[in-house]
Amino acid sequence: MAAPTEPDMKLDPQRTRQLVENITTITSRIQRANTANRPIRLIAVSKLKPATDILALHQPPTAHLHFGENYTQELHAKAARLPRSIRWHFIGALQSNKCKQLAAIPNLWCVSSVDSVKKADGLEKGRRELLESKKGDEGDAKEEDGEAPGPLRVMVQVNTSGEESKSGVDPPDALALCQHIRTRCPHLRLTGLMTIGAIARSQATTVETENEDFATLVEVRDKLATELGVDKGELELSMGMSADFEGAIRGGSDEVRVGSEIFGTRPPKGEAVV
Repeated sequence: MAAPTEPDMKLDPQRTRQLVENITTITSRIQRANTANRPIRLIAVSKLKPATDILALHQPPTAHLHFGENYTQELHAKAARLPRSIRWHFIGALQSNKCKQLAAIPNLWCVSSVDSVKKADGLEKGRRELLESKKGDEGDAKEEDGEAPGPLRVMVQVNTSGEESKSGVDPPDALALCQHIRTRCPHLRLTGLMTIGAIARSQATTVETENEDFATLVEVRDKLATELGVDKGELELSMGMSADFEGAIRGGSDEVRVGSEIFGTRPPKGEAVV
């Protein structure tokens, strides 16, 4: 495992033990919910949490790879301090004027919240410029402490609940955006669909009840696969957070985004320390 880029990052042993215990518990719950025994990706949502928390989970014994952030500036600051071997996911609301800057992070693994052609084009431009700048560099085949950057994985966010407060395209509009990414954005790779469902439906999800938002995303994915002429297994589903990730797994999700159950309560944004 790569060492932190800043040697003064000291981990608190007690905090580290608690974080390891928390993520181990979440992993066990994922395994119990995953009766189909499918690969499930756990994104540890680290927004507003210090870089030391991330490093504590990225090093052994957990050696966790996938971490999610909501704010571009915070992600840039953390990516600069932490090992390149981390696989960052941007899961927050995208701002068009920050897409180019975001896509330039070499170890940004996926942007899960693409909801417009303009934002896809911004990510495409930023990733193209990053990859062009890497051509001919030493270590082009492999970056220090991590993989060489390649096409940026993206997911299209779908507003399955119909709430005005939620980002995402309406289900009927998902096809056009997916086609644009596949045909006009060669430096992006469409990997699937993401949703953030209604809180009330999440709270009501049990082993016996199906979450309508999750069912809707499955239907959108299956229809898209047919219209795009691809196997539905090529389009992953990202749904489920701390309150409902087990129901999301039962509903067919390929990845879940869990934050507070791992890191605890978040501080106010203005008080967060990277």
